[in-house]
Amino acid sequence: MTAFQAPSPRLVLASASSARRSVMQAAGLRFEAVAAAVDEDTIKQSAQAEGIPPADTALMLADAKAERIARRDPEALVIGCDQLLVCEGRWFDKPADLPAARDHLVALRGRKHELVTAIVCHRHGRRVWQHVTVPSLTMRAVSDAFIDAYLAAEGDAATQSVGAYRIEGLGVHLFSKVEGEHAAILGVPLLVLLAFLRQHGVLSE
Repeated sequence: MTAFQAPSPRLVLASASSARRSVMQAAGLRFEAVAAAVDEDTIKQSAQAEGIPPADTALMLADAKAERIARRDPEALVIGCDQLLVCEGRWFDKPADLPAARDHLVALRGRKHELVTAIVCHRHGRRVWQHVTVPSLTMRAVSDAFIDAYLAAEGDAATQSVGAYRIEGLGVHLFSKVEGEHAAILGVPLLVLLAFLRQHGVLSE
């Protein structure tokens, strides 16, 4: 618990992501994490069909999550986040199983991809802040044998992230270059979030 945080408003993270919770916990923030039941697949499919850019789509998804929870808890400051992985125009979803995770890694190896990361805050029935950042990661041209060994070591954990890797763990071995804030890669653009919270009196200066 941080001494820098005011007792109100309460912070609510509209996410079930353990990586996002870990980022905010490591920063000493007091918050509640509540999963938001949002049909992400439908939103993404509609956005792609309409030609909506990845950044705007990520904002739509983050906003939908924050709005869903804020509707039930208007006094809280609700934080919604979302992230799209885009490689050479292709949007990736979380792999359904380990074979799908292997396909992801084969498609990404030797290439640069972007993690379009959006964050939105809601309070009192309205959106009060939003931000998008785009870290980029370059995966090494790893061999098939390396991918198989990596997936054997990671197991089902490889299916829990959109790129089939956890860069905070063994996934770091896949990369030759990483550009962007580490916390944003994990799903929370933390530095800009903390700045927003300071500007609005949630955290002390």
